[in-house]
Amino acid sequence: MRTHNLRPQISIAQSEHPQLLALAAGGGGSLSQAAESLLTEVERAKVVPDKKLPADIVRMHSRVQYRTDRDESVDVTLVYPVEADISQGKISVLTPIGAALIGLRTGQSMTWETRDGRKNVLTVLSVIQNADEAAEA
Repeated sequence: MRTHNLRPQISIAQSEHPQLLALAAGGGGSLSQAAESLLTEVERAKVVPDKKLPADIVRMHSRVQYRTDRDESVDVTLVYPVEADISQGKISVLTPIGAALIGLRTGQSMTWETRDGRKNVLTVLSVIQNADEAAEA
């Protein structure tokens, strides 16, 4: 088990930054652990104009394949909380894994903490952007 935290530099699309910041801060006075994690990530991220954001960076509606520290491969689509549906592989950015994924690029690893306090590491294997989202940017 790793004893140090992996927190690589991350980048977030300029168009998504305000909405993610508002979502993370929306918990009011008592933020959930996931909201706090998302707020930390959004605040430390480099904000990049949408057209200059590399295609291999996880953003909202990206399809992501990642590997866990248990060597399991997982495919998910990162979405806003109202769109989340785990049965369809759509995970909310307002979950511990979702907050860890946002802004990572292919090949980067990140330490994330489960709701019960266990630390895990995930590594992004591939990122596929949603064609509809890319057309709007």
